[in-house]
Amino acid sequence: MSNSLLKMNGLPEFSAMKPAEVVPAVTAIIDENKKQIQQLLSALDGAQADQQSASWSNLIEPMAHLDTRLSEIWSPVGHLNAVMNNSELRDAYNTCLPLLAEYSTEMGQNEKLYKAVSDISQSDAYQGFDTAQKKVIDNQLRDFHLSGIDLPSEKKQRYGEIKKRLSELSSQFSENVLDATQAWSKLVTDKMELAGLPSSALISAQNAAKQKELEGYRFTLDFPSYFAVITYADSRELRKEIYQAFVTRASEVGPNKGQWDNGDIMQEILRLRDELAKLLNFSSYAEYSLATKMAESSDQVLEFLEDLADKSAIQAQKEYDELREYANNQTGKIASIADLQAWDISYYAEKLKQEKYAVSQEELRPYFPAPHVVSGMFEVVGRLYDIHFQENITANVWHEDAGYFELLDKNKNVIAGFYLDLYARENKRGGAWMDECKVRHLNKEGQLQIPVAYLTCNFTSPVGDDPALLTHNEVTTLFHEFGHGLHHMLTKIVYPSVSGINGVAWDAVELPSQFMENWCWQKEAIDLISCHYQTGESLPSALLDKMLAAKNYQSAMMMARQLEFSLFDMRLHIQAANVEVDQKIDIQGVLNTVREKVAVITPPEFNRFQNGFSHIFGGGYAAGYYSYKWAEVLSADAFSLFEETGIFDKTSGYAFKEKILEQGGAQEPVDLFKSFRGREPSIDALLRHSGIMVSV
Repeated sequence: MSNSLLKMNGLPEFSAMKPAEVVPAVTAIIDENKKQIQQLLSALDGAQADQQSASWSNLIEPMAHLDTRLSEIWSPVGHLNAVMNNSELRDAYNTCLPLLAEYSTEMGQNEKLYKAVSDISQSDAYQGFDTAQKKVIDNQLRDFHLSGIDLPSEKKQRYGEIKKRLSELSSQFSENVLDATQAWSKLVTDKMELAGLPSSALISAQNAAKQKELEGYRFTLDFPSYFAVITYADSRELRKEIYQAFVTRASEVGPNKGQWDNGDIMQEILRLRDELAKLLNFSSYAEYSLATKMAESSDQVLEFLEDLADKSAIQAQKEYDELREYANNQTGKIASIADLQAWDISYYAEKLKQEKYAVSQEELRPYFPAPHVVSGMFEVVGRLYDIHFQENITANVWHEDAGYFELLDKNKNVIAGFYLDLYARENKRGGAWMDECKVRHLNKEGQLQIPVAYLTCNFTSPVGDDPALLTHNEVTTLFHEFGHGLHHMLTKIVYPSVSGINGVAWDAVELPSQFMENWCWQKEAIDLISCHYQTGESLPSALLDKMLAAKNYQSAMMMARQLEFSLFDMRLHIQAANVEVDQKIDIQGVLNTVREKVAVITPPEFNRFQNGFSHIFGGGYAAGYYSYKWAEVLSADAFSLFEETGIFDKTSGYAFKEKILEQGGAQEPVDLFKSFRGREPSIDALLRHSGIMVSV
């Protein structure tokens, strides 16, 4: 039987892919890989009489080809599962997870393979390798140890069982969040109940109702719909209703209580992570996680986070007190409330922002039509790095919203590609992310495979003949994800495991993404990305001045919120190591303790934020959520150079491209940063950019 995945040569043919093909294709590739690896190792055994040994060309290179083939088969499957989820594809995806986990464990615990790589690391040839090649070898040896190569056989087996189960639980967690998100909706037939909502939100809600053949306005827990209600609806009851539905997703409380509950899944994930870490002689999963990161210990991370919390605490409290006083002293159209609750924060914060700065996200939205923002972003990046973009309409995509674009160098050679899928829809995972479709490498024939990325967002889709209009926050999100994409696409490294985003320490991987956000606040760049969808004018200077004045509005409160998430993540994985096996881990208790120390807003008792915290339970940020703030120090400091030389300074742009983006994971990130900036990173730029004044 013909299998489109196995026949794939070049870009994926998404329209030809069938769920029934997934398991046979993945199984076939895994079986073939095992066979090929056995032949490679057998050839080395047989070559010993001739005094030959493992080398880059007879082991590392062919192994990379095998790994890449499997990755390129699995990548479109995982992507479709995230953006076009359905029951058949979900079943096929979940069937493959344990197969892939078992294969990964088997390779990580292969004694002959480990010895061969170890021999290469001790050979004379290793001394002649370039920096990237040495990093490949060093990372492989590190990962062998982290895969349990040193364990006795019964513990190796247990390690494999844990990894397999964790992959299943992680997927189940994410599916529960998706299902719980899609299960709730509210139809409002009386427009009077929707006072305060902007026309863009009303049109979207009306369109959502029509898609279900309903009359009225349909609101969901997809973020654009939720955000509009929680920020603009005058009805406090409506705000509370949608807030409660949102923060109780996949939990034992709320409108869908008990359905898709992630409570037991979180317990099992934490238990298994802790067991895994202790198998490998780490004191906690937090320490295990940091073995592949820049940070040296959980103590160092906690000190970093608590230092930021201390520096921002006074200002955060002042911002909250101001908001509470504002809400309590209203007259006229805006209701005055003495008991400011979680579902009131965004609403009154937006009103106060408009009063102080006379600017709102809705007022900015008409100036950021999505097609123009995308083309303007291309222009910004083009000026920085001397690259160009073109759409390739012949590429096969999974949905009419998606498109495929190519990156060209100054000589008009295609050097990379990416898929762009901007809008929220049913059966699409929430949030925004970049992922790898193909990695830059030399194939078996020695031909260069260009890198290809997926860039996915969940913005409000266009309605009627008008383009999608983005808030400035959404523009910043787009630039963030494109920064990740550039890191993947502009690499010059050809060894897959350290090419692009691969091999980059997780707490440094946010550097290029957060770095790109800075251009969303610079007049020269805003003139390129803004264009009123009706008049064609760029964002007026008066409106830009207001936007810049409001840039750091409640920045300390936002800092406290991110630190709350980061500290919760780290302390939870530390705490899990200290709880008896027959006792439950008090997840809510850990979160409450963190909130008591750093939060200025106390959520209601029914809030179950943790049950939807996909970053740490369904993604790759476990004991690593601090990475956002850690990398923000790097990105703010990196951008401070452009503040000195000019935001489109060619020399600075080329330096960032050559010393950071092109290097991928080929060197330690702190060395790359020092090469670019000429010194160690400093926290000062982050505090300054955040508008947080620290008294000496």
